[in-house]
Amino acid sequence: MSKISNVLNMIEYLSTGRKYSIRELSSLLEVTPRMVRVYKDEIEKAGIYIDTIKGPYGGYVLNQDVSIPRRFGLRKEIRLEDSNVYNKLSKAINDKKKCLIKYESKDGNVLKRKIVPYELIVLRNEWGVAAYCELRCEIRHFYLNRIKFIEIL
Repeated sequence: MSKISNVLNMIEYLSTGRKYSIRELSSLLEVTPRMVRVYKDEIEKAGIYIDTIKGPYGGYVLNQDVSIPRRFGLRKEIRLEDSNVYNKLSKAINDKKKCLIKYESKDGNVLKRKIVPYELIVLRNEWGVAAYCELRCEIRHFYLNRIKFIEIL
């Protein structure tokens, strides 16, 4: 996941009031312990201070109320119907490639679109992609479950 997603997820974990060791957080966020320390520094630069408990039973604790918008929920809470679309978009983002998609609109019409995907995001508790749409000449959000076909160009 991206750095901002991991930072938001770390805040979400710590906002429960539970103490987490660096090892636990690195496992939950799937990053190295060093990156957990970097995320802690970034969070504190934003004005959210995390208490550090030293010693063999130490860890990080958040002793203040911080509310994260629900659209940044934890990855486990979000369903994904077709992992093929997610995987292809993720590859296209990493390789900085355009995609040709067939996208089903709300009224059921299927339209071909050429997009430049930027980031996989969560839209109303569903996976989506923020992308530049060449048809509309602007950034648009597309729900992954409405993408009926995808080809990396």
